[in-house]
Amino acid sequence: MSISASMVKELRERTGAGMMECKKALAAADGDMEAAVEQMRISGLAKADKKSGNTAAEGVVNIVMDDARSRFAMVEINSQTDFAAKAEDFVAFTDKVSAAVLADQPGSVDDITIGGEPLEEVRKTLVAKIGENIQVRRFETGTTDASFGDYSHGGRIGVVVELEGGDADLARDIAMHVAASKPVCVDETGVPQELLEKEKAILVAEASESGKPEEIIEKMVKGRIAKYLAEVTLVGQPFVKDPDQTVGKLLSAAGAKVRAFHRLEVGEGIEKKEENFAEEVMAQVRGS
Repeated sequence: MSISASMVKELRERTGAGMMECKKALAAADGDMEAAVEQMRISGLAKADKKSGNTAAEGVVNIVMDDARSRFAMVEINSQTDFAAKAEDFVAFTDKVSAAVLADQPGSVDDITIGGEPLEEVRKTLVAKIGENIQVRRFETGTTDASFGDYSHGGRIGVVVELEGGDADLARDIAMHVAASKPVCVDETGVPQELLEKEKAILVAEASESGKPEEIIEKMVKGRIAKYLAEVTLVGQPFVKDPDQTVGKLLSAAGAKVRAFHRLEVGEGIEKKEENFAEEVMAQVRGS
């Protein structure tokens, strides 16, 4: 059967595949449009499964709020390349996932559904269309009787701050500070005990090498622990916009309190394959 240009165009619009791939699929299906669509879908999902093993460390952190700003959702969605993360289909997928998380407040990524369809099926379809591994890695969500402030740094870092008192400008400033300074927790009560014990052990070992008396070593360690807590806690850090005052003092002056904060950064903790393109070119030159 002759495959017309209009048939190829229709299949491209329905599947998002390339022109030659659509033409081949129609020829294999003897011009049967529905059979070609089904076969391309099966083929595409098979390719998507293979691509799921590829490292996806680029992508975006997206933040959405409800109208009253009493509920938020922040989602990290990864791709293999920054280029794919800017594609129209990827952006649309990100918006749908974020909206679903905001509306449904799911317990885990596996619980997310989009338009009644499991996330995994929607994801595989996107992978088949874009040609890269796409992963919904994690999300943060919550509600409050106070207020939320948010800040996005180029879609690479997202922060949401739960603020009691203060105003919208203060909430955004605090969120911006968290993005830049990466505090571990709000104050010293939130520092994980194992992290504190580990730091203390290191400081004791270092101080012991000084040969000073035990009581002096104890004072040295106490002072260094206080300095460490100031570095890792939000309220102890110098405010990024005004390093002469701490975030704690800024909040106190405004009669405000940070209840919690959430920070996600694209690709954080994912082991990326290091590429040295200069060496690759040199190797090609030597081999030519």
